[in-house]
Amino acid sequence: MNMSKVSLARAVLALALLAGAASVVHADGAPLAHRVVRVGLPAASQGTSGRLILFAMPASAAKDGKAEEVDTNPFQPTAVSVAARDVGWIGGGQTVDLDTDGEAFPAGFSSLPSGDYLIQAVLDVGHDYNYSGRHAGDLISPVTAVRLTPGGSLPTLTLDTTVPAKDPWNLPPAAPQAIRDALPEARKHAHAEVFESPALTAFAGRPLSIRAWVLTPPGYDPKASTRYPTVYLTHGFGGGFDRFTGTIASVWSAMANKQMPPMIWVLLDESGPTGTHEFADSVNNGPWGQALTTEYIPWLEARYKMDARVSGRFLNGHSSGGWATLWLQTRYPKVFGGTWSTSPDPSDFHDFTGIDLYAPHANAYKAADGTPYPLIRDKGKVIATFETFAHLERVLGAYGGQLASFEWVFSPRGADGRPQPMFNRDTGAIDANVVAYWRDHYDIAQRMRTQWPSLRPDLDGKIHLIVGTADTVYLDGSAKLLKDTLDGLHAKSDFRFLPGKTHFDLYTEGDDRQALLKKIAWEMYGVARPGQGKPGG
Repeated sequence: MNMSKVSLARAVLALALLAGAASVVHADGAPLAHRVVRVGLPAASQGTSGRLILFAMPASAAKDGKAEEVDTNPFQPTAVSVAARDVGWIGGGQTVDLDTDGEAFPAGFSSLPSGDYLIQAVLDVGHDYNYSGRHAGDLISPVTAVRLTPGGSLPTLTLDTTVPAKDPWNLPPAAPQAIRDALPEARKHAHAEVFESPALTAFAGRPLSIRAWVLTPPGYDPKASTRYPTVYLTHGFGGGFDRFTGTIASVWSAMANKQMPPMIWVLLDESGPTGTHEFADSVNNGPWGQALTTEYIPWLEARYKMDARVSGRFLNGHSSGGWATLWLQTRYPKVFGGTWSTSPDPSDFHDFTGIDLYAPHANAYKAADGTPYPLIRDKGKVIATFETFAHLERVLGAYGGQLASFEWVFSPRGADGRPQPMFNRDTGAIDANVVAYWRDHYDIAQRMRTQWPSLRPDLDGKIHLIVGTADTVYLDGSAKLLKDTLDGLHAKSDFRFLPGKTHFDLYTEGDDRQALLKKIAWEMYGVARPGQGKPGG
């Protein structure tokens, strides 16, 4: 699942209606005409294609009736209306029409109350809005104030601005000053390591690479004999190669101030066109686990002073990164010495964010009694359901969404070359055959239940899982089932359920946003260097 509120916003929530002319009506029953918005490119623009997305919000919801952008918000899922369509080609000076009562959320725009609104169009040229939101190369229109009235027309919007590339080394405004101060020195010790994988390239029929940042500790000398334990960390949904700056600065600062032990950190990019590939071998995404463990890690260990023993390789990740590292540890127990996975995506599909995928006649949207399945909560309040999440994801586009990302990893390939859907987006009905494939290949708890005798010698005691009891996307439930499974097998494991912690504050203690990561680092170091744990700890 999504690691940050920003990336979560790409995936959130609401009902999409494919509204026909007769499905939106006046109070007297007469059908409303569709609202059609014309969107164009400046005459001097080069032709392009993409997913055209229109956002609309009441002007009263913006400060002084003005806004720099109009976009979705995960914690106010119905505040912004969205309509979209694919554009196969649009040339300079040309326009296309967007029927806002076609693919729309939460309903066709003709049903919006009369009043003042702010609207903005975006052409998502990479078809990845669900994952990355607006980013370099996308085209956007100005935010435009409009008055919606029955039968009233809307102005033509011009996509006259190209989203510029962001400097990946710019820290967010909320970053603490200490981290800002550490960044210049941290950059000197962060090395981009891009490796073209033979296995992935053979699968794709084109060059595919594994990318990571390698952060070396203070005092690292490539000519010295000292070798360092290595942590393989990967991000959650919405992360990527250019979004590790904060991690690089904070980990370096902690090592420089001896709040973390000296280790090499490999910050792995698991993002791709279809979402996160989870470093799992998949018939849809390719052999990412194989490529990492048999190609990339040996290549790195030949280039850096890494402790290449099993007891010197560790895993850490949060959310989707938590699932990826839990998967890597359980799939390749002879390679890694332990995983510290936090708030991992579901590891037992009997509780897929609260849904039992294996139940007879299972439905992703509603329980047997008709109760909607919640998906996002905040301070005890349900913010969105699984159904609303799925429907908005569909409007934003076919690629890169959180739910579609699961299918690209877990599902068998369909006749059309795309992964088979786990559930019907209209009705929520779960496909039992697809779920059976998920169970046999990617249900981690099932893997433990069926393969524990052969896994135990290399895996026992290596699983560390930490999650909050108030996890924002209900990931504590699946973690409890995995714990029950391992306890039933009399396995050694370490599960921590932190009272009241959510998906977003799990690592924070007081003013320290990386307090948990510091504890984890020392625990790893104690495994790699017994007797050399945290000073005074």
